[in-house]
Amino acid sequence: MLNMACKEWAIICDALGSGEQILILRKGGIAEADDGPFRAEHERFWLYPTFVHQQETGVVPEALPRLHELIAARPPAHEIHLQQFAEVKFVQELRNFDTVTRLSRWHRWSESALQTRFQYRMPGLVLLALRIYRIPQPHIIPVRPEYDGCKSWVPLAESLSTEHATPVLADDAFEQQLATIILAAQSTNR
Repeated sequence: MLNMACKEWAIICDALGSGEQILILRKGGIAEADDGPFRAEHERFWLYPTFVHQQETGVVPEALPRLHELIAARPPAHEIHLQQFAEVKFVQELRNFDTVTRLSRWHRWSESALQTRFQYRMPGLVLLALRIYRIPQPHIIPVRPEYDGCKSWVPLAESLSTEHATPVLADDAFEQQLATIILAAQSTNR
């Protein structure tokens, strides 16, 4: 059972849920406190796909066809579909944009979107490497007013079952990708 969710662009949730990506690069939402960098407040959370702020210029060109598919298949505005959850396996604050650039092969964001995020409030981003699990059928829950707003963390009104979840990547594939990302993040983040 799990009752915490983290908002992220639908295209990024899709990449995480398909195993194409195991990391997110975060900055806190506008509605969150301005007292330092984003914090991984929870070790496990549902991926809450959002279309707010998501735009074509925010993703790499190769991701545009999938972005258009996701927009066309978007759930009704009063529903949220939660099918993937994450376990945080590594956290690193990135204070050097060169480090962010070196991680580009492992995600779908455009460089300009990450530059904007990096510079917002104070320079830096937080890298979270995630192990993603998928349940067979999504939980379809109603949007509640307290879920709205520009914030990262969303406490859900009820705990949702993670029963029958399976990892989207095999153990070996995940561990290899994780080790490569950790090495890239730590060797260039000076």
